[in-house]
Amino acid sequence: MTPVDYNFFSATVLLLLVFDPFGSITVFAAALKRVPAKRRLLVLCRECLIAFLILLLFLLGGESFLKLMHLSSASLQISGGIVLFLIALRMIFPTAEGVFGALPDREPLIFPLAVPMLAGPSALATVLLLGAQAPARITEWAGALAAATAISALILAAAERLQRALGDRVVAAFERLMGLLLSAVAVQMIIGGWRALA
Repeated sequence: MTPVDYNFFSATVLLLLVFDPFGSITVFAAALKRVPAKRRLLVLCRECLIAFLILLLFLLGGESFLKLMHLSSASLQISGGIVLFLIALRMIFPTAEGVFGALPDREPLIFPLAVPMLAGPSALATVLLLGAQAPARITEWAGALAAATAISALILAAAERLQRALGDRVVAAFERLMGLLLSAVAVQMIIGGWRALA
């Protein structure tokens, strides 16, 4: 399945898999632990909005960016699939530092929550690819991006409560499951890019 075959629903699901909000629960909870309780929701909304704007910029400018860099959509599809696969592997086989490394000891601003937790390499590659492969459906992709960001924000807003309610083992199981699904999407992207080159 190539990005051209995606619709609003499947693009939203793909972006949710890339965002991995369940797998990010522990990271968001840890990053916001030093933020005063009354500011946590504000900080979370700010980071999600920043991530959305960055991804929207890449979505809208995807085709122009590819032309400027003399890149084919097939090469972006293969490289995006490789990046997704590497992220998926770290989700399936997590390290002590998490998928994106150690967290800073201050209130997060852009790093690490907006970038790279939400607007990371895999998300950037995904929106670039969606925008480049089907520019006529850019409004649909923007809606899918907004929906995926909003759903992720709702899940992450309840990060601490979910972590307490579900427990670390269930959260870890969710992350591995999403990693497994994301690895399948990544392999399909690589196969699609390879076929486009052939």
